[in-house]
Amino acid sequence: MSSNLTDYRAASGTIEPVWTIEVQTVAADVDRILDAVVAVHPLSYGNYDRNAAVTAVGLETARPRAGSTTTTHIEGFEAGTTETYPMVVVQLSIERDTDALAKVMDAILQVHHYEEPVVCLARPRSSSSSIGDLLTDTTRSCATLGG
Repeated sequence: MSSNLTDYRAASGTIEPVWTIEVQTVAADVDRILDAVVAVHPLSYGNYDRNAAVTAVGLETARPRAGSTTTTHIEGFEAGTTETYPMVVVQLSIERDTDALAKVMDAILQVHHYEEPVVCLARPRSSSSSIGDLLTDTTRSCATLGG
């Protein structure tokens, strides 16, 4: 029995390596981000495109430093003050191709309203079956866009 998913074949389909991109944003910006990404990548899964998952609204917290957009554009805001606000996470999966990844990341940066969007990259494998199972390895990185 092999533990190599490259060799995996079953009646339910195959398992393909993908990158999952997780973008933290406000709920109102989800469609703008997805529309920008779909302009450069179809986000296809089987017979569907513009595939994404969006979490329920949670909270994001940050402490802006001196010189950040928050401290320079909000009168009276003091650097080092913690701010907390509602946010969601948009999850997208694309093939493991650095050219496709660059296009998607650039599209996110172009429309994201954060000064430095929080974007994380995970390396799961996605099934190409009707079941839609997701098997995850433990590699996950976060990018600094625009910073």
